[in-house]
Formats: sequence, structure tokens, C-alpha cells
Amino acid sequence: MKQREFLSTVMPFKDKLYRLAKRLLVSSEEAEDAVQEVYLKLWNGKDRIKNYVNPEAFAITMTKNYCLDRLKSKQAANLKIVHSNYQNSDNLEKKVEANDGVSIVFKIMETLPEQQRMILQLRDVEQFEFAEIAQMLESNETAVRVSLSRARKTVREQLIKQYNYGVS
Repeated sequence: MKQREFLSTVMPFKDKLYRLAKRLLVSSEEAEDAVQEVYLKLWNGKDRIKNYVNPEAFAITMTKNYCLDRLKSKQAANLKIVHSNYQNSDNLEKKVEANDGVSIVFKIMETLPEQQRMILQLRDVEQFEFAEIAQMLESNETAVRVSLSRARKTVREQLIKQYNYGVS
């Protein structure tokens, strides 16, 4: 496989890989590094890409596995400390962004368990079918549907709390 053919095959889903990596790793820099690592691995195995039924699903699975490995690594302990100490500045733009409904949903998504977060990202943001998600996560469709339902319910409950200012 030549470089041009490789790029035409893998570049269309670069943004999806980044969004998934960012959702899992939180840090933009870590997400960019993860995508670069996945692309490097894809390049090294470029001759086998033709054998995959869905190269995009394979790349997403690679990204998910790489990100989970990073979170388990010792370096991730430092990453978690940095993110828990991060404080928003009093920048007007950030306040406006924080008030945006989509931004609030994404913040709520970050609090979900890892599996629910990935399924919600893949189904509602990336628009994958249940069968594709089940294949990527090495699960079955029923488990994916149940996790998605639980994730949506949690997001809905948190949104209601957010917009009711804690008053029920």
C-alpha cells in the first residue's frame, strides 16, 4: 500500500479518533499523542489494512485500547492529578462556553463510567450502529443498548438537576 492510498483510507476518520481519545484521556495533548500512535501503528501494518472489513472500526478499537492502556499506566497517575487541580479562568469566553447546553452534556459525559462514556460517544456523537459498537467493544448488542440507556438516563437526570439548580 502506497502513502497516498494509506492516507485516503485512514484520514477520513482522524477526527473521530481524536474525539474518542479526548473523551477518554481528557487532555488535548494526550489525545493528539494517542491518535499519532494509532496512525503510526496503522502505517507499520499498512499492508494488512486491506484485510479488514472496516478499517475505521479497527482504528477506533485500536484508539480505545491505546487510551485505556495509557490510563492504566503510571504516567496516567500524573495526568489525573493535573486535571483534578485544573481551575477554569474567569475568562468571559469560558463562562459563555460553560453555559452552552452541549458543553454541559459533555461535562456530564466525563463523569460517566468508562464503558457508558465510550458507548454514548460512539452512538450519539459518532453515529455508529449498535452492531458496530458491539464489535468495537467486544461486547454484544444487548449489553451496548443497556449501557447506552443507563448513560442517557444519567445524563438526563444530571441535566434536570443542572437546570433546576438542585431544586426538585
